[in-house]
Amino acid sequence: MAAVRLGKNHLRWCDDCNLPLLERRGCPVCGTDTREVEVTPPADVRPAFERDILQVREVVDQQFGEGSGLALIPDGRVVLLNKVPALDRMDEVIVDGMVVGALRYDLGRGYVFINRMQGAKRIAPVMTKGRVVSDLGALPFIREGKNLMAPGVIGASDSVRKGDEVIVVADGDAIATGLARMDSEEMVAAGKGMAVKSKWTKDVELPEITRNPSWDEVLEANSEVLTKWVAEAVDFIKNTMAANDLPAIVSFSGGKDSLATLLLTMDAGERLPILFVDTGLEFDETVEHVKEVAEKHGLELIIESAPVDAFFGNLPHFGPPAKDYRWCCKTNKLGPTVGAIMRNFPDGVLSFIGQRRYESEARRSKSRVWRNPWTPGQVGASPIQEWNALHIWMYILSKGEDFNPWYRRGLDRIGCFLCPASDMAELEIVKGESSRYGQWSDCLRQHMVSRGLPEEWEEYALWRWKKVPQSIREELEAFTGKDLRSLRKGAQMEGEGRLEMRLQEGVSPCVLGYSIEGAFSRSIDIRRLANLASIMGEVEFNEEDGWITVDDVTVYDEGVVTSKGTSEEIVRKKAMRMQELVLRSEECVGCSLCIARCPRGSLELREGRVWLTGGCDGCHRCTDGPCPATSFRDDDFQM
Repeated sequence: MAAVRLGKNHLRWCDDCNLPLLERRGCPVCGTDTREVEVTPPADVRPAFERDILQVREVVDQQFGEGSGLALIPDGRVVLLNKVPALDRMDEVIVDGMVVGALRYDLGRGYVFINRMQGAKRIAPVMTKGRVVSDLGALPFIREGKNLMAPGVIGASDSVRKGDEVIVVADGDAIATGLARMDSEEMVAAGKGMAVKSKWTKDVELPEITRNPSWDEVLEANSEVLTKWVAEAVDFIKNTMAANDLPAIVSFSGGKDSLATLLLTMDAGERLPILFVDTGLEFDETVEHVKEVAEKHGLELIIESAPVDAFFGNLPHFGPPAKDYRWCCKTNKLGPTVGAIMRNFPDGVLSFIGQRRYESEARRSKSRVWRNPWTPGQVGASPIQEWNALHIWMYILSKGEDFNPWYRRGLDRIGCFLCPASDMAELEIVKGESSRYGQWSDCLRQHMVSRGLPEEWEEYALWRWKKVPQSIREELEAFTGKDLRSLRKGAQMEGEGRLEMRLQEGVSPCVLGYSIEGAFSRSIDIRRLANLASIMGEVEFNEEDGWITVDDVTVYDEGVVTSKGTSEEIVRKKAMRMQELVLRSEECVGCSLCIARCPRGSLELREGRVWLTGGCDGCHRCTDGPCPATSFRDDDFQM
């Protein structure tokens, strides 16, 4: 996966004090030079909580034998995690200022630990599994980054199987980490072939650890830098309030970023009301946390709740939301937010929001103060735009503030419990610990059965996409041995009578863009629509998976439509044009009016319905005139 650079890497380390430091080139404790910790962008590093550490140890013990996890992460260490791009979830594990490896979640397999040389050197002396022993003669080649060939193998743990992560040792010392290309029996007996594909081979030295600082010591060592960042944020809050003659609030989601934003406003001497939008899909603990924070600090709490049936009432019409089909953002988030602001602050409001550039490409490019075009009268402002996760956590911990308990359960972000933006690793945590997930699981299974979808659709949370990425498909096909190219085949809705459509439109708060999501009352003949859609422009057509995309509008054969962009006017116009084409395609009565209007003679009737047979120059004369399929249907297609 490509690295995503969203901001500067602020993490440095003092090796003498064994301290993580933000920015400081000189250690404030001992005065020695610090070094930058090389982590994968976007470098949004965070603390590892007790559960995180136990999970890493358990996975390492499973792969390399009892005691390996403790050798990797000894008791008393300050441990950091860095979330990096992956098919699902992967976190680099930082111990003693070194990336010792990465904990990766593989679809269908679960967690696996990928050692770097720092990790391998720690584990090698105690490991009882996952070992491949190399002849010393192969050592020079491995040091050059070469793979370990079978003739160079003199021994291996009995449990090693093809595809396992292994540590290659020679004379008792770890010399490489890599992926087994053979079972242990084969690599020992084979006279040729690759035994281990090398990943990390550069020789390293383990640091000499003389101190194990506590988190209290870490916070003290970083206090000067943190004070600087807090002072800048406080000045920003004061200046922004002075520049905007509006009542001010804190938009509070119950997550760490909005908590830090709230605390900063209090550091600025303000006691602003808290606005919490209860989408109806929040964790129970999140709702409780929000109330506890307001009560603890004696702040006014404005709670705006989505309608009771906003999600599950619309679910039968729209189907499960997806990363590329987030209709729920409008029904459960945008609508209540707009309603709360219009009702409580009719003359406008300044909202302090916990937005950070390290969260996404969209948030990186967003300004620190903005006027929300989708919420009339709202000015948004982010005091923490340049902060990374470690700034946030050090600030919260230094305040001794309680935070959402789901962070200690393994989640690194808090949102709706069934959010399609969640990775599979997160959903596994939620499924195991949230009392709410059972209802959602039942809904997914009902949808799967009614549409004739394969078990993998629900088992591996493939509902999170309308277009399942090829990389995800290939990963699961390799694991299951099944052809999953037709994940959506059979996902058809039969229906009679007039074709109807239900729409949700507006800004998508989760992705910071304008979008329209729609669902027709029955399935679409995607091949016929692909033919007519050439009138709108160049068509991308995937008949096997059942979708077309033209002019930034996508239609799926199951009857789902999405249109996205930055301009409300353009997005609406494109969506309305596609609606009309769907109607012309599905409910053509064969009157030939559009055929008569085509100056190129490119339209004809086939089996009683209009069909585009020749080139289209986009003049739109065929669609500009009246059509029985569209002229009497406006009441069914209100935007």
